[in-house]
Amino acid sequence: MADYNAAMGSSVTATPSVAATPHVTPAALFSHFLVIGAISFGGGIVAYLRRMLVDQTKWLTEEEFLTCLEVSQTLPGTNSVNMSVLVGDRFCGTIGAAAALTGLMLPGTILILILAIVSGAGRHNPIAHAALAGVTAGAVGILTAITLQTGKRQFTRLPDIVFLILTFVGMAIFKVRLLVLVIVLGGICIYLYRPRQAHHD
Repeated sequence: MADYNAAMGSSVTATPSVAATPHVTPAALFSHFLVIGAISFGGGIVAYLRRMLVDQTKWLTEEEFLTCLEVSQTLPGTNSVNMSVLVGDRFCGTIGAAAALTGLMLPGTILILILAIVSGAGRHNPIAHAALAGVTAGAVGILTAITLQTGKRQFTRLPDIVFLILTFVGMAIFKVRLLVLVIVLGGICIYLYRPRQAHHD
């Protein structure tokens, strides 16, 4: 958590035009993440998080959002849950993390309980299967859009494109386990992009 806060702080310092950290209350965190949890579907939730945190509330800059997303992807659990905890903790500490997490999880928890109750009747309903297929397609489209939007900087540098291709080939073609790719390619990335200090005689 300290590493995350340090990284987030450094991104603000490096951008002089960014305003001071906005005042965010636990109630605001709960209400905004409640909306995200209610209107988002599957992996597409990252797109909604970006729109809410960067475009609408402007609680985070683009760089801060990417930093939060990168940290979330390296931690166990889903990205959205990790991000809610990180963002909530950044603004309001433990109370903020609990408020954001509760808001995000509450709609889905209620919906799953309702679906579990009525699933027996519609288990073999073709309309239900078609609806789920449509939701899946929509989530894939949203993920593609947010990947292109937030990763556009990485699509302009040759080393980053190479890593993207290697990751895709490793997972999609050779079926390499994600943990192996993270350790190998992640280690190479850390080495290549490590901070370099100038040496003075």
